[in-house]
Amino acid sequence: MMRTSVTKLARPARPLSRMFSTTARAMSAGATGAPPKTGGQGDAFQRRERAQEDYAIRQREKEKLKELKKKIQEQQAHLKQLSDHIDEITRDQGGENN
Repeated sequence: MMRTSVTKLARPARPLSRMFSTTARAMSAGATGAPPKTGGQGDAFQRRERAQEDYAIRQREKEKLKELKKKIQEQQAHLKQLSDHIDEITRDQGGENN
C-alpha cells in the first residue's frame, strides 16, 4: 500500500512528452528539395540553387583575389621604395662606388 502511494506521488499526472509533442517533418522522394534516391542531380530547383551558390562563391573568390593582387602590388612598391632608399643611403656614405 505504501509503495503504490509513493509511486503515484513520484509520477506526474500526465506525461510531459505529450504536452510538448510535435510531428517530425519528413520529405518524400518526390518532394521539392528532397535528396534524390539515386544520388543524381536532383530536381531543377536544386540544380538552380546549387548553380547560384556556386556563382556567388566564385564572385567572392574573385573579389578576394583582386584585393590580394592589389596588396601584393602595394607591398612590391613599398619594397622598391625601401630598396631605393637603402641605395641612396649607401651612396651618401660612400660605401659603394655607384
